[in-house]
Amino acid sequence: MKEELNRLFEHQYLNRQEAHDILLKISQGRYPESQIAALMAAFRMRSISVEELTGFRDALLETCHSLDFSAYDPVDIVGTGGDNKNTFNISTAASFVVAGAGYKVVKHGNYAATSICGASNVIEQHGVKFSNNPELLSKSLEETNIAYLHAPLFNPAFKLVAPVRKAFGARSFFNMLGPLVNPAKPRHQMLGVYSLKLARLYAYTFQQSGTDFVLVHSLDGYDEVSLTGKFKIIQNNGEQVFTPESIGLSRCIPADLYGGDTVGEAVRIFDSVLYGKATKARTECVLANAAFAIRAIDSNLPFENCLEQARESIISGNAWNTLKRFLALNS
Repeated sequence: MKEELNRLFEHQYLNRQEAHDILLKISQGRYPESQIAALMAAFRMRSISVEELTGFRDALLETCHSLDFSAYDPVDIVGTGGDNKNTFNISTAASFVVAGAGYKVVKHGNYAATSICGASNVIEQHGVKFSNNPELLSKSLEETNIAYLHAPLFNPAFKLVAPVRKAFGARSFFNMLGPLVNPAKPRHQMLGVYSLKLARLYAYTFQQSGTDFVLVHSLDGYDEVSLTGKFKIIQNNGEQVFTPESIGLSRCIPADLYGGDTVGEAVRIFDSVLYGKATKARTECVLANAAFAIRAIDSNLPFENCLEQARESIISGNAWNTLKRFLALNS
């Protein structure tokens, strides 16, 4: 990789095939950790191109343990991470709210790389045993409306780079790749991103692949609908800036969304949302993200209806019962 690294540090670009080949070799364990860290550093120095991103994605999809859940027509709900906000597990909670509302969710996630508690941390803390068994995952979708795909079990590259990402301690291009390489290749995607520039990159990539998408970016830097200020929504048919008040919800402050100092604390916050006992700010933040995820499934559904479905999922106890059934089946 030395030649490619030298080019990258001189701010040159890789073509799609070169990017593909590098990630393929990473998946095969052919590079030392020092070179992988250098590659991550190179892409911290400049933005990734569409060609590079799609090349990396191609290699990961080529080597992943793929699943065919097209019959369920599921949605993935995920944030890129890397916004350095240490929020509680908003997209994971929203996934169970959407599943509780009756929609199929195939959530792709991993352990935290730059925060206290990632999606896999909070799921595993509940006693879940991660699996890549298609029959078990299909059964989970059938009986609980949600399946959780722990990224390292499906793609060797994520497993191999996990120690490097943890030591690196900052977001990297692997944060960008996670949402693009869900092994179930869901047709619907709700994705939170930490920058508008990255949102444009994803929009172009999703349009090429025919994905029904909702991209979310809060203008103060969150990769969620944070309700801390204005946020932008980009969909297949256009984009729009909203305020919390414009969607019928209350504005909150960053402290309201803090995810805690330990995984245990993050799990307690997560559970309180689904059980209907969280603070108004935490609950409304999850409701907003769940509602836009439902919009990713049915873009013709008025947002007010999506929000009402999400709210009813919590109030009725469906979201909490979905979590309980999921844990019973997957633990």
